[in-house]
Amino acid sequence: MRPIRAFAILAVAALILAACQGGGESPSQSSAAESQPAESSAPSGGTAGLTCDSPDIDGLLARICEAGTIRVSTDPAYPPQSFLNEDTGEYEGFDIDVAKEIGERLGVEVEFTDPAFEAVVAGSWADRWDMSVGSITVTAERQEVLDFTQPYYYTPAQVAVLEDSDLQSLDDLAGQVACVGEATTYLYWIEGTLNLPEDSAEPTPPPDGLTATTFPTDIDCAEAWRSGRTEDFQAWVTALPTAQDAIDSGNYSIRLLGDPVFFEPLSVGFDKEVDDNDSLVEAVDAIVGQMHDDGTLSDLSDQWYEGIDYSVQE
Repeated sequence: MRPIRAFAILAVAALILAACQGGGESPSQSSAAESQPAESSAPSGGTAGLTCDSPDIDGLLARICEAGTIRVSTDPAYPPQSFLNEDTGEYEGFDIDVAKEIGERLGVEVEFTDPAFEAVVAGSWADRWDMSVGSITVTAERQEVLDFTQPYYYTPAQVAVLEDSDLQSLDDLAGQVACVGEATTYLYWIEGTLNLPEDSAEPTPPPDGLTATTFPTDIDCAEAWRSGRTEDFQAWVTALPTAQDAIDSGNYSIRLLGDPVFFEPLSVGFDKEVDDNDSLVEAVDAIVGQMHDDGTLSDLSDQWYEGIDYSVQE
């Protein structure tokens, strides 16, 4: 007991001495500091970011916050990333849920629109929508007309063929025709013009003499096969989740051919011609970082891609 009592006496003496010394915090100052909440720290992958509650927001972000709505372009026929549920009349899918979460964290409602993908990646949106959450792959050419956030997910590009096809390997596609969506990276891959970011894995070269035919969106290729146009093209190149979803639906007699041919980072896009969109791009980029850090993107990927986490780069 004696050592403890001695320590207590010393502690009291130290407190009295501190109170008598000048230049220190007064008890009232110390209590006030302790009563203040600790400053919140941002997730490791991003900053706290701007929202509609932030002071002194400007530019396009300020106009969106004043309107209370952000206009988001997406693809109405790109399951499971995005599609229109004909029974409910509502958009559904991974991209749709990502866009809704971004809107909620910004503090605004989300209004969807569905322009052609070719119009989205061409830029010059003429104020028809504010951002695109439509599985846009970042390429050097698109960066000339669009601003991008960090990727919110990554997908493999996959070749599919008819289930009863004689094609057994990628090499068997030499001199054949593949169907792809217009202005997609799958088209660029076939044409040999695909230019992914420097940190991306090198794509598998397309087979010699492979050419492309296009439809407005990827799933139209599978629909053409289902309608009986099986002689028009021998393969379909699309995102692996889209091809797998078509197979799992039981509506299409197709199968995957070989391994993925490249892996693509997909980001939220903005029209670079809008010269005051910096605060919006910054805000959404920070939100994407937060959604990575807090597991939201992993959870949404798990939900829509049956346990596969495409939010993590392969």
